[in-house]
Amino acid sequence: MTMRTLTPPDTELIVTGRPASRRTRQLRKASEAYAFLSPTLILLFVLMIVPIVMVIGYSFQDNVITNKNPQFVGLDNYIAVLTDAGFWKATGNTLFFTLTSVAAHLVLGLSFALLLNSRLIGAIPRAIFRGLYVLPWLFTVAVIAVLWRMLLAPNGIVNFLLNTNIEWLASPQLALGTVTFINIWAGYPFFMVSLLAGLQGIPSDLYEAATVDGASPVQRFWNVTIPQLRPIIVSLLLLDLIWTSQQFALIWLTTGGGPIDVTEMLSTYTYKLAFATYDFSTAATSAVLVLAMSMIIAVLYVRHQKARD
Repeated sequence: MTMRTLTPPDTELIVTGRPASRRTRQLRKASEAYAFLSPTLILLFVLMIVPIVMVIGYSFQDNVITNKNPQFVGLDNYIAVLTDAGFWKATGNTLFFTLTSVAAHLVLGLSFALLLNSRLIGAIPRAIFRGLYVLPWLFTVAVIAVLWRMLLAPNGIVNFLLNTNIEWLASPQLALGTVTFINIWAGYPFFMVSLLAGLQGIPSDLYEAATVDGASPVQRFWNVTIPQLRPIIVSLLLLDLIWTSQQFALIWLTTGGGPIDVTEMLSTYTYKLAFATYDFSTAATSAVLVLAMSMIIAVLYVRHQKARD
């Protein structure tokens, strides 16, 4: 005689004397799933949702944290921030820093990915180049900042090789371009690795068919490679826009937003409002504005991912 494993409906029948309804079983499965997710959901609520709500509330009050009884001021903080020349200067610097970095990340990442995916170089040179190209990705932001501050110092290796004595990070004319270059160097490996994976996933039949049709290498690139990589490229661009626009550590550890606010970003602008002038209400307002800008890009990214699926 064989024994049959009891299923949930059978168990319910034994316990209560009647079979469980379909809705009951669905509710039980959903409750089990939420029970497993509850620790993570609680952490997200406590560490992300609650602080965001608190900061939004602070942006409508005056002298929060430093004042025991802050007053509700409506939109006064938003008007103060949006009419502050420093905010718009930081916004302009952030736009230049972000757009230049993202564009360079894409160009360099795609170029190196194409090189590493090419059959023109052997296996050993490819492995060496792959290790060299991915090297910046292995360093933390603190290491990158210290490394480049030493390289770009007046008595550093860069000035020695160029036979100059330039203050790369202290010059009002060069500081913004210099930190942008450092960020480009630190960030392109993410694009390179992601696009290399995408290139290796493109069927070779597509290239063979294009070759038979008489397509040149340039035509194959624009009509086969780019269309196949477009979903990956769009995702990378949106993610990099969010990450780069919120870059703080690299700027703070290299220039601190100086000299004379030439490299001031929205992140350092907000930080200084909170911890240099202790104007937490205005800092909260600036943070909410940055959050709103980031949410716009985040919504576009989510919509793109849903359309891709």
